Amino acid sequence: MTFKYNDVYLEEVSSVAGPLEEQGPLGKNYDITYKDYYVGMNTWEQAESKMLVDSVDALLYKVNKLKQDIDVHISGDLLNQIVSTNYASLSINIPLIGIYGACSTSCLGLIIGSNMVDKGQVKNAIVSTSSHNNSAEKQFRYPVEYGNIRRKMSTYTVTGAASFLLSNKKSYIKVESSTLGKVCDLGVKDANNMGAVMAPSAAKTIYEHLKSLKREVNYYDLILTGDLGIYGKKILREYMKVEYNIDLNNHDDAACMIYDIDKQPVFAGGSGPSCLPLVFNSYIYKQMLKGKIRRVLIVATGALLSTTMVNQKLSIPSISHAVSLEVSDDLF
Repeated sequence: MTFKYNDVYLEEVSSVAGPLEEQGPLGKNYDITYKDYYVGMNTWEQAESKMLVDSVDALLYKVNKLKQDIDVHISGDLLNQIVSTNYASLSINIPLIGIYGACSTSCLGLIIGSNMVDKGQVKNAIVSTSSHNNSAEKQFRYPVEYGNIRRKMSTYTVTGAASFLLSNKKSYIKVESSTLGKVCDLGVKDANNMGAVMAPSAAKTIYEHLKSLKREVNYYDLILTGDLGIYGKKILREYMKVEYNIDLNNHDDAACMIYDIDKQPVFAGGSGPSCLPLVFNSYIYKQMLKGKIRRVLIVATGALLSTTMVNQKLSIPSISHAVSLEVSDDLF
């Protein structure tokens, strides 16, 4: 399902990142960085909640707004019952829509928020997401203290949080359209190979977006997927060519951009709900403001992973959602 928008704008963004992310290629671009994984809290889960709060506070500071100026907060994370979001919301104190889309959460939130702003239900909305390497590893695989050996196609969950401010106030970047994805499952059972799990859903969503709007792939200066990693990135490009006869020459993947894969211990690259928004908010957004990129399709990719179902030897479904962002000509 594809939506077109008339008056939805990306007013501002924020990004906060952990220690390994600060050491990566985009390290100087984040609004806030942390030197350790606890960020002054007692547990990793509490640390993730604090990062989420900090990302909202940083966003409000940039636009000189108070929490009571915001109509709704749309947020989600990877942990069971989205606890990072729920506990953070106690401090954020804005009406909350809690969502879960695994690593596709950022674009899912942007779609929900954009629909509400476009229909006049709200004047503005903050969309947020977060992830933390150690809390995610503990829940989905093994506690980091266990020292489990990782496979080379494994990705490294990003530690960080990001927030977007959507509004009907005309600004430089417009939310032009979006596409909700469908759940895909090609039978991959390997929980260490998330790129292979998610690449088919990314391909399907990109194809459906282009088909619905009758666009060629080169309409966009950049198609940025979420966290496929170096192997999933290759699978996506091959799949798009074979299945849809589309060459993704204007594609990159946030998981391959957030770290220096050759020098940092991240295996196939980044992952997690905050991977794509951290790359966009810290780097791509600024390139758009400079006029170096005018049209971007961000495609957040999510593996709908459950340890219970994986232990039952079932395959892993995935879903991807897409949001089209364009430099607006309305004011210029």
